[in-house]
Amino acid sequence: MGEGRPGVAATLRALNGALGGPAALWVKESGARNLRHRDFLAPRAALSAAFPGGQVPPEAVSAVPSLRGPAVLPLRVCRQTPAGLAVQVRRPEAFQRLLGALPGPAPPAEEARTGCVVLHCPALRSPAALRPRHLRSVLLADHLAQLLRAQGVSVRLVPALTEERSWDVLRQLRICWPSGSGGSSLTDAISALKAALGRCPCAAACELGPGTAEGVICKVHLRSFVEQQGLLGYDPNVDVLLVTEGTLRSLAELQEAVLQCPVSDPTALPVSRFPSQSSCCSIVHVVNCEEEFQQQQLDVLWRILDSGAHTALQKHLVCGPVKVTNPSSPIGADQYFQLRKRQMHEASVVKYGELAQDEAWTEVIDTLTVAAIRFEMLSTAHRSQITLDLENNSISTKGTKSGAFVMYNCARLATLFDTFQRAVERGTYPPLPPVSELNFSCLREEGEWLLLFNYLLPFPEVLQQAAQLSPPSRGIRITANTETVCKFLIQLSMDFSSYYNRVHILGEPFPHLFDQMFARLQLLRAVRDVFHSALATLHLPPLSQI
Repeated sequence: MGEGRPGVAATLRALNGALGGPAALWVKESGARNLRHRDFLAPRAALSAAFPGGQVPPEAVSAVPSLRGPAVLPLRVCRQTPAGLAVQVRRPEAFQRLLGALPGPAPPAEEARTGCVVLHCPALRSPAALRPRHLRSVLLADHLAQLLRAQGVSVRLVPALTEERSWDVLRQLRICWPSGSGGSSLTDAISALKAALGRCPCAAACELGPGTAEGVICKVHLRSFVEQQGLLGYDPNVDVLLVTEGTLRSLAELQEAVLQCPVSDPTALPVSRFPSQSSCCSIVHVVNCEEEFQQQQLDVLWRILDSGAHTALQKHLVCGPVKVTNPSSPIGADQYFQLRKRQMHEASVVKYGELAQDEAWTEVIDTLTVAAIRFEMLSTAHRSQITLDLENNSISTKGTKSGAFVMYNCARLATLFDTFQRAVERGTYPPLPPVSELNFSCLREEGEWLLLFNYLLPFPEVLQQAAQLSPPSRGIRITANTETVCKFLIQLSMDFSSYYNRVHILGEPFPHLFDQMFARLQLLRAVRDVFHSALATLHLPPLSQI
């Protein structure tokens, strides 16, 4: 069987299969201390639950090092330890297989290439100026769209931005969102919804009283439909909805997005596999917690007016609150961006002096600002509250858990390879040889295995995990791992920075040192590519300088 790029999941499956246990027994190690002695462990407690007396058959233990497979890591030894069964990987061979083809996103699984997801962000319909709480749901939807596309899923973003207001803050944050007016097809969709409303038994004429909002067409009794259909997860106060032209326009835009999905049969897969990534169009409403009730009303109304299978696939991804500390007055998204940009400029001047005043730094500071805001909004689980501290000293280029720190380390890699290339052009070093000629047995430093085993190896699976939308056990709420990429990049930056500060990569130009230098450069080239691929899901370009 041919050997391909190794993966964590495939290796764990092979290890579990070798022991023939009834459940998953093995775990991947990640801490530097444990990785000095083992790479995978079947804990003693798990073995005791799976085997009488915790005794694994000797023939099963002896068979582990001979495990093979297209995505299985080469294993060196399996032995009994006080902690359980410990396995070590044949590390030079693992370096060779992983660095032979630079790691990037794995090709999407075959069943994940034809699905479609509609991401609906009601915050962009807010008649008032966008606030940080709106920005959180928009940034989350934008990031989720990139993650899904990386897995081969077609994504439609709703609503389209109109020309009636300025969207400068979205452009400044590099949010890629469609714009347009809808045209005649949207008008036809609105007309069809009005006709359906006229036939709807849940709809009734609305008497226009002094407190009735302008533009109300009718009222619809939602509660009776929810109870009749046995729908779960809706607020018990979802009852009577006053339907306006704006309400129908919102539904029409969703209808149009569904029609544009490359799916011919939305009933091809059962709802239980939501969100399907094969042949089913799914709708995800990405809302902040303050909009959730209104979106539930819209959800039920759409189900009433359109009995198509796609309306039954509506799910709600709810963002927790955004608390702003020390605001002199309610702050808008534009003000928030400008404040963070000013703080980033001041922090850069403190760190880099007059250099940061140069015009060439304008784009650098813009990118650092975008990174700071995106990490501030996205590195926390979407269900949790975010607290924005607007004090002048609340942003820094030094903090190890900030977007600026990630961009700084990405720039350090760019500087390293630029320095190497200029040295090659001067004749100081020969060019980097082909991978097949590199000697990866030279990579014996603890940090080198840490970078490969914890970041390069699992990176494709990290992207897959980040794109998963966990189906609810019941109800309409779903969860997503949208914080995964930011946390991955922060941890990668910390471990890379520790290694880079400790190890001198470009050494003296002596031929007997070249083997180790070239192997390290190949490793760091792969690390650089992982940085670039992960940052692309956040619409952040890599920096060549800081």
